[in-house]
Amino acid sequence: MPLSEHEQRMLEQMERALYAEDPKFASALEGSGLRTYTRRRVYQAVAGFLVGIALLMAGMVAKQVWLSVVGFLVMLGCAVLAVTGWRKAPKPGEQPAGAPHARGQGRPKRSMMDRIEQRWQRRRDEQGGHDR
Repeated sequence: MPLSEHEQRMLEQMERALYAEDPKFASALEGSGLRTYTRRRVYQAVAGFLVGIALLMAGMVAKQVWLSVVGFLVMLGCAVLAVTGWRKAPKPGEQPAGAPHARGQGRPKRSMMDRIEQRWQRRRDEQGGHDR
């Protein structure tokens, strides 16, 4: 869902305040894009998955069921993080969904939640008009 004019102004003010308070931190954040962040997140999830395997095996060798269960849960959580991070990562040369350049191009593809939200808002507006 695109930001309203007021939300865009607030975001710009927050960005300016961040640059004023800590320009080094702000430039570090600006340098690392969404793609780099998601790639790093997927790598961390893969490393966590390997730790989960190690815990699972250690629990089996030590005959500690709880350690094996913890290892399995770590593996499951990391697998979910890796898959969601991989799906959210923009393709090379593609702008992230919220990028300013992508907003003005054509009709954005609406998600199911956006459509439901618009229907709900329409119904509320229609009911509000009848009550007054």
